[in-house]
Amino acid sequence: MYIDSHCHLDKLKLDEFDGSIAKVIAEAKQAGVQQMLCIGVTLEDFPGMRDLVREYPEVAISCGVHPLYIAKHPFAQQQLKEFASSDEVVAIGETGLDYFYDSESKTVQQNSFAYHIELANELRKPLIIHTRDAQQDTLGLLREGHAERCGGVLHCFTESYEMAKEAIDEFDFYISISGIASFRNATELRDVVKRLPLDKLLIETDSPWLAPVPHRGKQNQPAYVADVAKCVADIKGISLAEVAATTTANFFRLFDRVTPVSR
Repeated sequence: MYIDSHCHLDKLKLDEFDGSIAKVIAEAKQAGVQQMLCIGVTLEDFPGMRDLVREYPEVAISCGVHPLYIAKHPFAQQQLKEFASSDEVVAIGETGLDYFYDSESKTVQQNSFAYHIELANELRKPLIIHTRDAQQDTLGLLREGHAERCGGVLHCFTESYEMAKEAIDEFDFYISISGIASFRNATELRDVVKRLPLDKLLIETDSPWLAPVPHRGKQNQPAYVADVAKCVADIKGISLAEVAATTTANFFRLFDRVTPVSR
């Protein structure tokens, strides 16, 4: 059984699933996906995302504002806190820093990220972090905000082994691997995956984006996290069962507010 630790079900084009989120979830379960964590990226979208998946116990939710949305979707801290305080919300994010796609809004991104860290500590919920081309600032803000108190995950990881190791050693964070690791040109990332301890890894799809091999070119979906797990198993030279069992245990250790759903 697998867990998709990061997906955006509200961003899927449901016409490929007969217009039904239920079919997305059914296909995931058929592929052995036990549970999913659906990630918030703006406060405007949060209520709709929450309502879309509310009747499915297999789907947990997070609340946050993605760094690439901050400039066009400024948010009120009080509203974020109100949404994130709900018992339905198991984590804070997606938050973080992205200087690759937006190097103009660094200060705005940093202020948002700092507040998300503060809120995660206040609510005792783990962080879900997007980081790209911002290694030192990401680690610096985590350090300043004492993110070791709430814990978290660097999702869809594509940065250096050194950054991953520092996040693990200093903050006891997890590192989440997406379908990018299966891409032909991801040699450096595969080396990082090989070196990282399995007991600090999660797996994800980041669907509807980044479909793994052999589904490149298709819309990604939670069912494909099984292919991410196979990729990790191949990279590390271990069994698929070990990857599935360990990443599932890791997920529930980090997201301890999620109630496991029986098969």
